[in-house]
Amino acid sequence: MTIEIFDPRAEGLVPATETLQRLATGAAWSEGPIWMQEDSSLLWSDIPNNRMLRWHADEGMTVWREAIEFTNGHTREADGSLLHCSHGHRAIVRTRQPLGPHKAVDEIVVDRFQGKRLNSPNDVVVKRDGSIWFTDPPYGIASNHEGHQAESELGVNYVFRYDPVSGSLTAVSDFVEEPNGLAFTADESQLYVSDTSAALRKDGSGNHHIVRFDVVDGKALANPQIFAVVNPGLSDGFRLDSRGWLYTSSADSVQVYHPDGTRLAKIAVPEKVGNLTFGGAARNELFICASTSLYRIRLNATGIQTP
Repeated sequence: MTIEIFDPRAEGLVPATETLQRLATGAAWSEGPIWMQEDSSLLWSDIPNNRMLRWHADEGMTVWREAIEFTNGHTREADGSLLHCSHGHRAIVRTRQPLGPHKAVDEIVVDRFQGKRLNSPNDVVVKRDGSIWFTDPPYGIASNHEGHQAESELGVNYVFRYDPVSGSLTAVSDFVEEPNGLAFTADESQLYVSDTSAALRKDGSGNHHIVRFDVVDGKALANPQIFAVVNPGLSDGFRLDSRGWLYTSSADSVQVYHPDGTRLAKIAVPEKVGNLTFGGAARNELFICASTSLYRIRLNATGIQTP
């Protein structure tokens, strides 16, 4: 069974003839997928192997870059630049003209807050005003598996807003214990942030839920509310479609939630899901990074247009 329906509003989400496809495999842990519209390719991170992979329908999977300092989440800016969350650099890194020469020099966008090094930026989104919002949990400094083991200089795991014009970095929330995935609604009036503080704990404690904030004056967060508790596993990464439905990772599937908090459906995936993104010419293809592999399923849904 490809999809399990919990609410009649999700009937028809997956076309009757559509099944989940495994497009590529061979990674240690797949994360941070980003669709590259210019050449109809998908880039994603294989974090423990310290490389980025590329998939194209005509070429299959290739290694796009190596020795990339353990990048995790990615997004695009309005000019096409590619932003990376670098565990190794403990920074947001920018690659200009990412589909140009691979010798292009990367630049550090931001790596410190009030003079202290960031923890390990995990996921990133760009607002229409150009501001860069990202999460900064400790996963890249917890061990040498996905970064470089180190002590946190901040002692707190913030959600940050970076203004590339002024160069100012603002901690917009410390409400989420260990913030991970994040995404704006289409009108940018709300921001979803996942809390995956259960990830590294062996005693069953910690959180595995998604928090929804109101965005105030385009620059601040307020009124945090627990939107959904994700089981089994964690909401590592997620994206929204044009209706506002939220598609999140979990241990056994992509789970789909309505903006009212109702779990609508789950799309079964045979490996633990790390992250996902919409792509394809019509943005109706859901690309899923799950453990060792990259999967795709076409939906009767359209992902929110991002820079």
